[in-house]
Amino acid sequence: MESSPPLPRMLTEDVRQALRAAQDQVNALVLGKAHEVRLAFVAALSGGHLLIEDLPGLGKTTLAHALASSLGLGFQRVQFTSDLLPADVLGVSILDAGSREFTFHPGPVFTHVLLADEINRAPPRTQSALLEAMAEQQVTLDGQTHPLPDPFFVIATQNPVDLSGTFPLPDSQLDRFLLRLAMGYPDATAERELLRGTDRRHLIAQATPKLSQEQVRQLRQAVGQVHASDALVDYVQALLTRSRQHGGVRVGLSPRAGLALLRAAKAHALLLGREHVLPEDVQALFVGVAGHRLVPEAESSSGPALAKAILHSVPVD
Repeated sequence: MESSPPLPRMLTEDVRQALRAAQDQVNALVLGKAHEVRLAFVAALSGGHLLIEDLPGLGKTTLAHALASSLGLGFQRVQFTSDLLPADVLGVSILDAGSREFTFHPGPVFTHVLLADEINRAPPRTQSALLEAMAEQQVTLDGQTHPLPDPFFVIATQNPVDLSGTFPLPDSQLDRFLLRLAMGYPDATAERELLRGTDRRHLIAQATPKLSQEQVRQLRQAVGQVHASDALVDYVQALLTRSRQHGGVRVGLSPRAGLALLRAAKAHALLLGREHVLPEDVQALFVGVAGHRLVPEAESSSGPALAKAILHSVPVD
């Protein structure tokens, strides 16, 4: 396993060590997926949400569990099914017979890390129940607004939309996810170690928190302090502009997508031990940030493929 790079001076030594330990633990649990693990940490430190999409059995839930176990935050898992109701996620107000008043009983969304497992197996009405929570970090029910814990982070897994029993996520919900990534098959070495090693579920059960709530908040603040030069912002803006002009794209990237890309790039730089963003940070994240936000003109086209083409068409000055 490669050693982690030194982290920026803006972080205290205990936070640096804790973050390195957290990354090392997740990499030990999710074998051969260092790039995907780094992207998962980028989402967590950016204050965004993570969508993991791939075929069943490729480690989506393992990555989600490993990340949540290492962050040292409150954790809830919801298995999304076709009969899941919004109240099963958000909570419900129940009439108290004694006081004759409604008492709110919070649902599993009231946690720091919510694992929405197989989110696209639930109907659209239940999927959309998470929109306000993901965008505003609050839930409004029966005219009352209930704040969610800080930090709040959604890790959602989904199966490809062409599998039976799935409901595609609407564009408005996809836009709430900072990053979408796919796991892919492990390489031969990692797969052999998986086959010969201890069951991942047992190892995850033994995983210990490496970061505290306060340290996660410090890391998120440090991401905001990473420097992005004017030239780097120009590069991000050129990518946004090209996405709106590129052939085969019906709806390009919004300014909000640009802000998400820039913040994710800052988190990526932080994880690589830098206090400034390079074009390489943007390039490493562009497909993950843009692929699910682009709307192709043809159904046969895919957002990630268009994102790759856009990335290759914009030079770095």
